[in-house]
Amino acid sequence: MRIIDFFDKGAALYPENIAFIDATRHYNYREACQQTHSISSALHAKGFGKGTHVGILAPNSSIAFLVLLGVYRTSAIWLPINPRNPTAVNADFLNRFDGELLLYHSAYAAQAKEIIAQAPSIRLAVCIDESSEFGASLPEWMRDADYKFPAVDHSMEDILSIFPTGGTTGPSKGVIVNHRNIATSFANFYAHFNYYDNTRHLVVAPMTHSAGVLGCLHFARGGTNVIMATVDPGGILRAIQEHAITHLFVPPTLLYMMLVHPDVALYDYSSLQHFLIGSAPTSFEKLKQAVEVFGPVMSEAYGQSEVPSIITAKAPRDYLDEKGAVIESRLRSIGRPAVFNQVAIMSDGDEVAGNGEAGEIVVRGDLVTPGYYKNPSASREMRKGGWHYTGDIGVMDEDGFVTIVDRKKDMIITGGFNVFPNEIEQLLCTHSAVQDCAVIGIPDEKWGEKVLGVVQLKPKAQCQEAELIDMVRQRLGSVKTPKNIEFRRDLPRSPNGKVLKTELRKTYSKGQSRGFG
Repeated sequence: MRIIDFFDKGAALYPENIAFIDATRHYNYREACQQTHSISSALHAKGFGKGTHVGILAPNSSIAFLVLLGVYRTSAIWLPINPRNPTAVNADFLNRFDGELLLYHSAYAAQAKEIIAQAPSIRLAVCIDESSEFGASLPEWMRDADYKFPAVDHSMEDILSIFPTGGTTGPSKGVIVNHRNIATSFANFYAHFNYYDNTRHLVVAPMTHSAGVLGCLHFARGGTNVIMATVDPGGILRAIQEHAITHLFVPPTLLYMMLVHPDVALYDYSSLQHFLIGSAPTSFEKLKQAVEVFGPVMSEAYGQSEVPSIITAKAPRDYLDEKGAVIESRLRSIGRPAVFNQVAIMSDGDEVAGNGEAGEIVVRGDLVTPGYYKNPSASREMRKGGWHYTGDIGVMDEDGFVTIVDRKKDMIITGGFNVFPNEIEQLLCTHSAVQDCAVIGIPDEKWGEKVLGVVQLKPKAQCQEAELIDMVRQRLGSVKTPKNIEFRRDLPRSPNGKVLKTELRKTYSKGQSRGFG
């Protein structure tokens, strides 16, 4: 079963059910299915068939979902593009991962034009929602297509998508995701969470993030995806009641915003079955508060791009006792290994650790992706003895519940997004006043972690915090921009001169006063 097969099953069994709703219109499954066939026919007719690498640049919307399904039906390879990224980052991603076709929404026409200028691999740009002076028009292509093309042979090993993942020492790598990986991910979700008839899923996070694939879980039983174009905590609360939402996914940052919203107590949340949290560490106190506000529906799935979305899972039944009371140790965990995975805690000596012993979380099975696109050496680094090494340090208890206690690498997860310090450090060191620097993540109630830059200036040099922050924001975008810059006369170092980030984390996690230290 491929994603498009799940969708076609829903269209066959529930043709009049609403598939997609956004602020402008809705599509039932019959209408949506026709649209995806038309889109796929148009792509085939213009020479963009199976194996074409296709980037989609669009806001959350029904048309974006239909285009994505048209790409899946074509057996093309989806390159997810986050509109929040700087244009240069998106262009580099498309170019290095062999993007040939860019499908863009008119809201991002200016960015699409810049991407084309910077990504020579792109052969054509096509506007998906209207005629455009820049590039071709998908609606016009669809009118001209004859909707006849030969059946496409497929294999579960065919590539579905290439997902970008930040790198600590260079440009992002591309994770190869095939149909077998996604089918296994779906099987895990179906085993742990409820996906019955008439589910209603609220699409809040960017479709290029987890929200797009999670929305596809609802197809086989005719569920509805209610799509929000912008992130609005109050709007999410209102939508849960208005649309009787059963499922939604948000990163912890957004959950925290919802909990402190002045209208949080005004709405009825009784329709919720699974309020899924993921993509970043969640404050335990906030999670307990969420159970009180939204009910015992809080759920978690732990995964990463290399092992899509669900290495472990935690549904409400996993943390409630027979009387319905919360078992705090289980609520604090990331759940138990999902049923179609093998998961273990591995010691530094590559031996399976005992219960209660800390080690690296490893996983094997059909959920594990083939590796990185055109980067076999990086793929080998993540795999040993048949296991995929996640880079996260965890502990498993006697009941199989896993708790993350640390991360092996320096990656920062802020607001649900992965940020790698090296890229920011390299940029900060280009400033004429900066001698050396370190970028770390420190705990933050709102963001999970916030990015902090610690800077050593050159002797007698002067520089303002705002100047450095603005430089990073202009070059790398707001997500990677430090919330604060701390200036120090020197940085703590090991005997061989390496900056000791562990010492910096200890210092600033304790809330040291600002200023030279």
